[in-house]
Amino acid sequence: MMAGRRVRDRLVPMSLPRLARVLLAGAAVLSTVAPGRAQSSTPATSPAPATSTSAPDTPAGAGKSPGPGRVRVTRVDFTGVSPSILPALRTTLSTRASSRWPWGRKTYFSNARLADDLRRIETWYAEHGFANAKIDTYDVDVPSSSEVAITFHVVEGLPVHIESVQTFGLEVLSEPVRARLLGELGLNAGAIRTRAAVDRARELARTALQEEGYPYARVAILEAPAANGQDVTLTVAAEAGQTAVFGPLTITGEQSVAEWVIRRQLAFGPGDPFKRSRIVESQRRLYGLELFDFVNIDVPSLQDQPAEVPVRLSVTEGRHHRVRVAVGYGTEEKARIAGSLRNVNFLGGGRTGTIEAKWSSLDRGVRASLGVPYFFSGSYRADVSVQQWDAHEPAYQLRTRGGRGTITRELTRHDSYGRRKSSTRAAITVVDEFERFSIVPEALADPSFRDDLIALGLDPETGAGRGTLVALALDLTHDTAGNPLDARRGYFATLHLEQAGPFAGGDWGYFEATADVRGYVPLGRSVLALKARAGGIDPSARGVPFFKRYFLGGSTTLRGWGRYEVSPLRDGLVVGGLGFFETTAELRFPVRGAFSGVVFGEGGQVTELAWDDNMLHLRTDVGLGVRYATPIGPIRADFGYQLNPVPGLLIAGAEQARRWRIHVSVGQAF
Repeated sequence: MMAGRRVRDRLVPMSLPRLARVLLAGAAVLSTVAPGRAQSSTPATSPAPATSTSAPDTPAGAGKSPGPGRVRVTRVDFTGVSPSILPALRTTLSTRASSRWPWGRKTYFSNARLADDLRRIETWYAEHGFANAKIDTYDVDVPSSSEVAITFHVVEGLPVHIESVQTFGLEVLSEPVRARLLGELGLNAGAIRTRAAVDRARELARTALQEEGYPYARVAILEAPAANGQDVTLTVAAEAGQTAVFGPLTITGEQSVAEWVIRRQLAFGPGDPFKRSRIVESQRRLYGLELFDFVNIDVPSLQDQPAEVPVRLSVTEGRHHRVRVAVGYGTEEKARIAGSLRNVNFLGGGRTGTIEAKWSSLDRGVRASLGVPYFFSGSYRADVSVQQWDAHEPAYQLRTRGGRGTITRELTRHDSYGRRKSSTRAAITVVDEFERFSIVPEALADPSFRDDLIALGLDPETGAGRGTLVALALDLTHDTAGNPLDARRGYFATLHLEQAGPFAGGDWGYFEATADVRGYVPLGRSVLALKARAGGIDPSARGVPFFKRYFLGGSTTLRGWGRYEVSPLRDGLVVGGLGFFETTAELRFPVRGAFSGVVFGEGGQVTELAWDDNMLHLRTDVGLGVRYATPIGPIRADFGYQLNPVPGLLIAGAEQARRWRIHVSVGQAF
């Protein structure tokens, strides 16, 4: 090779194992190449890519600065790769480009790792339907003794398509089940044959048979060359075996948890028709008790295929006592600290007993609760809580003492085997709480506000009120999104109905109805998130307590305003209303690594009366934000700008001076 000049040699097509052997064999001469010189692989005579220093097998991502024997990878490029494939192909490599930032992750050159990456590239193409793809050449540029840049030159070739698909042995399924299965297999004529699609189709077919009572079903997908020599024909071949029912159950691993607690959570019993989904549902229920670190339900593969399938259930108990302490900061709550003491087998039977406490500038208090996971049947759950809780909202202060009880029933649940993609639940709650509340001091300082205080049900001298709230509430929830912290597809809908009255000593009377619908539409790697909420309260002669009135504005609603800054005004002060409507459209898009961004537009209004026509005369804002993904959900910061400010709004006794707000919190806005 000529000194001081980069040379690129054309490879004679060769097998990847041979290419890797050549690469590793050349490692012995790596230290002989001077900076600024590079070598490309040749069929059998050219050594491996080199730098002027040795390149030991340093783990990728090591954070030390380059030193003797350490060569930093500055760039990893491809040629000949389709743009749609390139992002996925990059993720398969262990050799990554080092961060440009001094504090970022650094990757150092390794011959063994480069050889592995050559195998990964070829394997990736084979699994994604490019059987003839090969690495034509690869280049290693050495601009200095401590830096290296790698380029892979790929010849993709033509992908392998599916010419036709046939089935054999699925006739035992009913016609509707068979038709649905064929529609979901995903092996369509003309599509590229990928290993993931073949594996998925095989598992779907086996699952469909097991759902129809064939626990011993076996499925293979046979592949044959098509007439054109390039594509393939596929045959989904199934051997159903005989039908069977669940047989005797053996439980092992339980210690302090009674066996009857485990058995009552199971979705199957001896003699029930075998269904794979019942095994998965049983595992979900047992994990939901929070008693076990590990749950495994094993159905042995029996050659003689008995009519009663024996089942082995193994559990490993976890710690029943849980202590949690959390600290954080948000623009609304400011500094906050919360803690809880939880026993997941309180008084036995899988009951949960919890004591929790919290302090922040917005709310603080203590709450004790008891949860019963099996309330007469596995479909019902009961929860009871008592609390003393203080809320310090911008418009009022509220102290709550009392309790509530809730009975929840799962009407339907997400079932991947039954192809149900949603869950629905209903909950009935009884509320009995003593409330003490007062309006902000600024209202008392203004004598002209006296009549308004009376109209709001407050003492005109103290601006305070008290009473007992007794109410019955019904909540219906339908969820196809599944992820409450960062949903990417599906929708979530809730309906809340609440009736308060004089029964059992209640001091207020009203009927409240609110609805909330949220949708998530994937747009490539981005997500369009949509939300609409509306609600209204119809008071009776006993009136509505001030703390039940509606306010908008804050980190989750109308982010151009601060918390509770959008509502009807009295002398510039927010006093809430009996009706509201709000809507949001937000585009969430990736930026780099764990960082993502959002742009949003919002509109909302609070009205004096429920279901008033003025609900559609919206206050609007626009804004943008940044997200950082963490295991507990995304940390977010949002900037919102008011398009039509609220005239006369007083903030801390002075007219609003700025039309923008910044919010910091955890989790998506919705």
